[in-house]
Amino acid sequence: MTAPPPVGAGLRMGTAQGRWVLLATVLGSGVAMLDATVVNVALERIGSDLGADFAGLQWTVNAYTLTLAALILLGGSLSDRYGRRRIFVIGVCWFALASLLCGLAPNTGTLVAARALQGIGGALLTPGSLAIISASFSGPDRAAAVGAWSGLSGVAAAVGPFVGGWLVEWSWRAVFLVNLPLAALVVLVTLRHVPESRDPAAAPRLDWAGTALVALGLGALTYALTAAGEDGLDAAIWTWLAAGVVGLAAFVSVERRSPHPLVPPSLFAVRQFTAANAVTLFVYAALGALFVLLVLQLQVVSGFSPLLAGTALLPVTVLMLLFSARVGALAQRIGPRPLLAAGPLVAAAGVLLMLRIGPEASYLLDVLPGALLFGAGLTLLVAPLTATVLDSAPDRYAGVASGVNNAVARAAGLLAVAVVPVAAGIGGTDYTDPDAFADGFRAAMLILAGLLAAGALLAILYVRRPLGDAAPEDRVPPPGARRVRIEECHQCPVAGPAVLPRDDAPAPGGRPAAS
Repeated sequence: MTAPPPVGAGLRMGTAQGRWVLLATVLGSGVAMLDATVVNVALERIGSDLGADFAGLQWTVNAYTLTLAALILLGGSLSDRYGRRRIFVIGVCWFALASLLCGLAPNTGTLVAARALQGIGGALLTPGSLAIISASFSGPDRAAAVGAWSGLSGVAAAVGPFVGGWLVEWSWRAVFLVNLPLAALVVLVTLRHVPESRDPAAAPRLDWAGTALVALGLGALTYALTAAGEDGLDAAIWTWLAAGVVGLAAFVSVERRSPHPLVPPSLFAVRQFTAANAVTLFVYAALGALFVLLVLQLQVVSGFSPLLAGTALLPVTVLMLLFSARVGALAQRIGPRPLLAAGPLVAAAGVLLMLRIGPEASYLLDVLPGALLFGAGLTLLVAPLTATVLDSAPDRYAGVASGVNNAVARAAGLLAVAVVPVAAGIGGTDYTDPDAFADGFRAAMLILAGLLAAGALLAILYVRRPLGDAAPEDRVPPPGARRVRIEECHQCPVAGPAVLPRDDAPAPGGRPAAS
């Protein structure tokens, strides 16, 4: 086996070694991204085959998102401390084994448990993907590599619905089993060609208490909100809700006192950082619920095939691939506030157009207009939002800030998939009844449009500072730090914002390290 070069070698774009590193990282993150897009397409077939109620379908989505959101920051810390290549390979192998369990699941309970295991694998491999690139390349080659990663990952997201729809037409189990050969290729390429790297300035201890509390808090809230759709708000549900709130409050308290917190509390003292994450919370809540409910509406009510339903939002990805970099450049010139205000409102208008989707809906007349308008809104929004998060954080916390933003986006989708169907009156076996599900879908679309409008209002009120106009304490970056260009920050909304590497410590070979 050929030994990979040392991390200090500084790989170059356009070389064979550089292409191998890009292949491993893009394909690794693409495997996780593929599941995020195609499982939604498979939900109707999963429910029919396993006899699941709507809560079972919610947990099929949320079990993965829960463990991913709760552990993604820990995954980055593990990579920094024990080696990015090592943790990346462990994550890919873990993800593959969990995918095998998903593909063989005999019942809903087993599938949900396997999906939770998949989320753990995703939390291990996702932060390492970009961190490997940042540690392996340097200078202009690093920027080019990050841009290539972002664009190629967007292509993976674009083909996901096609692949997912085609696989579901054959068997929903193939959606999970297809991960196995892809994961094997990623591991082989990584072990042969990807250099190892660590952060010599990584925290000496891991924040296990904070990780446990955020997992407890999110898990309890998700369980309570999902169960409320089936059983109503009885005493047991209120107990779970209280446990979730107490768990998250305890997480905040522990982070304030921890010498090595997962989330440095000082980050949220920056007003623009807090505001951008609040916008993320509302916007990605709407996205998370929409991607689940729309594909079910198209299959259950409109009679679309899984393939056609899966490609309904393909225009969203195409628009983002074509125009995100241009919107990013525009945000640099005019500031993020106008785009963060207009984007959610345009997306909300697209969601309201989706109210036209009903029985015997036409893709061209009823689905495509809403998808195009929704995609235009996201294109105006996503790159400026991610860039605002990164720009508002001190340079030494760039990696942590992007990880926090990613976790906020995942948690928003997690909670929205649990609570929006409850608020819209969708539960039980409604997804098998076209009339009942259509009524709930209409109510849900109004709720999602309201969430997007709330995100726009927050941007108008609290996002004030232009990009690059740092707060006084952030004006002088530490040695080796860099600002990530806005064109490098965009990522497909299906998967959440990119987890960008941290550049606050020297790596072996004298180059900046990444988390």
